Amino acid sequence: MSSVAINIVQNSIPRDHMENTKIDSKLYECVKQDNIEEFKSRVQQHLTEKLVTPCGNSLLHVAVSYGSDNITSYLAGTFPSLITIQNSQKDTILHLAAREGKASHTIKSLVESNPSLTRKKNTKGNTPLHDAVIKGNKDLAIFLVSKDPEVAYYNNKNGKSPLFLAVENGNKEEILDDLLKTEASFPIKSEDGDALPEGKSPVHAAIKQRNRDVLEKIEKAKPELLRLTEEELGNSLHYASSIGFLKGVQFLLKKFDDGAYETNLEGNYPIHLACKSHSVDVVKEFLDKFPYPKEFLNKKGQNILHVAAKYGKGSVVRYILKQDQKLVAPLVNAIDEDGNTPLHLAASYGRCMATFLLVRDNRVKRFIVNNRNWTPYELAEEVSKRTEEIYIKTDEMRAQERRQFDSKNSIPAHEIKVKVVDSDKMNTKEASPKDAIAGKEVDSNKMDAKEAPSKDEIAVGYFHLLIALSILFVKARPKKSHKELFPVTRLPMSRAREETKTMIGNLLVVAVLVAGVTFAGVIQLPQLRDNKNSSDHRRHENLNSTTYTASHYSSYESLLHHYLFFDVGALSISLMAALFLLLPSVNHPKFQISAVGFSIIMVCLAIFMMFGAFLFSVKIALIGYHGWLLTIFITGVAVVFPSIILLFVTQVLLKVPLHYIYYGLFFLFIYGSWWLPNKLSDLKRKLSDHKRKRSDHKRKHNL
Repeated sequence: MSSVAINIVQNSIPRDHMENTKIDSKLYECVKQDNIEEFKSRVQQHLTEKLVTPCGNSLLHVAVSYGSDNITSYLAGTFPSLITIQNSQKDTILHLAAREGKASHTIKSLVESNPSLTRKKNTKGNTPLHDAVIKGNKDLAIFLVSKDPEVAYYNNKNGKSPLFLAVENGNKEEILDDLLKTEASFPIKSEDGDALPEGKSPVHAAIKQRNRDVLEKIEKAKPELLRLTEEELGNSLHYASSIGFLKGVQFLLKKFDDGAYETNLEGNYPIHLACKSHSVDVVKEFLDKFPYPKEFLNKKGQNILHVAAKYGKGSVVRYILKQDQKLVAPLVNAIDEDGNTPLHLAASYGRCMATFLLVRDNRVKRFIVNNRNWTPYELAEEVSKRTEEIYIKTDEMRAQERRQFDSKNSIPAHEIKVKVVDSDKMNTKEASPKDAIAGKEVDSNKMDAKEAPSKDEIAVGYFHLLIALSILFVKARPKKSHKELFPVTRLPMSRAREETKTMIGNLLVVAVLVAGVTFAGVIQLPQLRDNKNSSDHRRHENLNSTTYTASHYSSYESLLHHYLFFDVGALSISLMAALFLLLPSVNHPKFQISAVGFSIIMVCLAIFMMFGAFLFSVKIALIGYHGWLLTIFITGVAVVFPSIILLFVTQVLLKVPLHYIYYGLFFLFIYGSWWLPNKLSDLKRKLSDHKRKRSDHKRKHNL
């Protein structure tokens, strides 16, 4: 069996590789010491062209890496085939020279005699010039670019050219200055006639480092580079705007203002990306240059206020709204292709600050409906409901995945992984649950195409949605009619009548029960009073204390009056509700909805008063009792129980206080911490504008 295995392995080895021989240690020493005489005597004993290191380096590779010029010259002249050989990483001798920092006369002569070496790429896609720039080998980089200037624009597998790397490395050894001095312009086609692959722009690298000096160098030497675009980042003005690089935007608007009229892959202009960032100053630069923002619409038909509201940049929304009326008027109520106004987008994406700023602006119409016939409040309400459903289903989905993993049927690990990925693919187009619902758009600042949003992320988004919804509830809640409050009105007429009759019957039962309980309490009152008087009399005799009896009797009378007020009130109100439901006019469909609504309010009020009467009756029974634990318990029940009823008995009573609570939290913690920094920023901006105007005035005066 072993012999068969050996034969199989031997047959799988290429013939050329079999003939290669490893370089021994003595040859290494000769090359390292550049001992040409001993090297010649030893190398003649072997086939020089077949001598390689474990990683495929030839003797010429080794000689170049050690800077052994004598041996390099000998091997290149004696065995010229070694010059173009590439090792296992496809490195030529020029790659090694670039990385080792060697730019000897021998290497230069080899390049001049073999110009194709400058364009050879290794497995990383790097040319020798790439490696020279990465290692800061200035001399060799200058030499290589002088022999083949076009290589400075060649991209490696990461899309990075030597020019890009020089910028990315911070112009180490001032290599960038030398690369920019080349006479070659950016090539449109490669040597094979094919269009060069789009890669990373050196201008974008300078913008990423926020280095205006490098931008100025590039513009002076190669102004055409300012027009380069990257697929994901757009042109240079797109990128500078997206990261809020103010000095870069100012420079590019002077030198490359045509870029402001170009759109990126998402269909956004640079001014849209400026509105997505936090920098008000960048937006100001665009509006100073282009004071007609209504003309800039992205592929969704959204203006700059749409974008600012959608991505929640409150400072940008505030700045836009403070501009001249003629500039702002076409923006505030404009609709996109889905019929959404900026207020719709701010509310549906949970941008509470933008929602607040928009809803309190008198120019904003709060009840415009979109293509789905939803107002901003209704859209936010719908999105919050669906987000809550997604949040609840998150646990179910995770539990299902765990059950699949732990199931008795042994599922291979790779199949489980595929299933998990497939389930997540449903959310790969979503930035967050609320973003997916609102127009099915992707928030580029939060998008993760490989993972669905976590439960914590959904919870945070849901909280923001609730705050935005509460702001709209307080400021822009649609005034619904009585009929809209009752879902039965949306049913067919025959079924609606049956539902209404059922509700009237249920309310009658509750009202009569409350009336019966409270009536029984009134009847029992004389007996309760007699028992209480006799009890107080016995206590008086036992304790022989007139003060004790007088004080407790006074408390008894006060509690009794409160008891009577709540008990008789509950009796009267419940009877009123019952009698109102029994009126003949209630049978008329026109009055049924109003009668049911009025009776619900009356019955709820009667229940609260009945509970109050019960608490006072308990206090009457405990007069003179010295157990403090029971007193605290009763007091706690008196506070907690009505609060629970207030919050959970009806949906209307639940929503209203919570919305106001969220609205208060927004004012205390979000708006309060946002307002002061923006006021200070406004003051700083005004001072800078004032100084600039003064300097301009002085300059004009001197002229």
